[in-house]
Amino acid sequence: MPTTIAIRNLTKTYAGGLCALKSVNLEIARGEIFALLGPNGAGKTTLISIVCGIVNPTRGRVLVDGHDIVRDYRITRAMIGLVPQEAPTETFETVWDTVSFSRGLFGKPPSPAHIEKVLRSLSLWDRRNSKIIELSGGMKRRVLIAKALSHEPDVLFLDEPTAGVDVELRQDLWHVVKSLREQGVTVILTTHYIEEAEQLADRVGIIDHGELILVREKDLLMRELGKKHLMLSLSEALTALPSSLARHGLELSEEGAELVYTYDTQTEHTGITALLADLRDAGVRVNDLQTTQSSLEEIFVDLVRQRR
Repeated sequence: MPTTIAIRNLTKTYAGGLCALKSVNLEIARGEIFALLGPNGAGKTTLISIVCGIVNPTRGRVLVDGHDIVRDYRITRAMIGLVPQEAPTETFETVWDTVSFSRGLFGKPPSPAHIEKVLRSLSLWDRRNSKIIELSGGMKRRVLIAKALSHEPDVLFLDEPTAGVDVELRQDLWHVVKSLREQGVTVILTTHYIEEAEQLADRVGIIDHGELILVREKDLLMRELGKKHLMLSLSEALTALPSSLARHGLELSEEGAELVYTYDTQTEHTGITALLADLRDAGVRVNDLQTTQSSLEEIFVDLVRQRR
């Protein structure tokens, strides 16, 4: 697919000497949902702010659909919608007026039909005449997203879009993001909710201390780095593991009724056959077994921990 965003050797060092980004290189395809993950202070917001024209880079270059964000800033800024973590809204304006005004800031002609479509997609249509001050925190978050979509951007940045919102709103926003991808909009998402990235992302990038340490298709990442857990339900509870099973690194549940065996899916031998043989020889009978895959959260935590 065509590249929408090309980031080349992007570096940002602030006046105090903090190096927030270190030679970041990244390409994001048109219509892709890309999740950028990292701990607090990793450089996620700095990266987004540079692409959106809010922060100036120290070195490097960013192209949006072939246009340089510095040289062609008017063109690139009009192509991008940004939903920040927090932003003041026009407290005494109505929902309709503030979203419509945002569209006008980008030189777009009035389009009541588009504004209506955006408000309906975010369940804001019934509150279109309400003042911002009258809205709940979740509704204000929806307004921020509506403002970002008001000028029909080709690229949408969502910086922690569902932080502090309820489960229902989170599900609504996930639906909106998926529908935007179907329309060809490129979505870049930062989030602390790993299940959000797991639900939405086509690819995942992990950033730590300003360095992009990994970029991979989500499904491939989970296959390559994920571990599987074999859950064995026992016929009779154990008070302790037999010494003959120690080599398998098993975990015994608190009740003693379940054993958990963790193995690497990429190795030639998983060790399951040997485990089952040792269980039989030890007189441990198994009622049932099932496997589960490591979550993206476990993979993320492991990768970041390895760099500490």
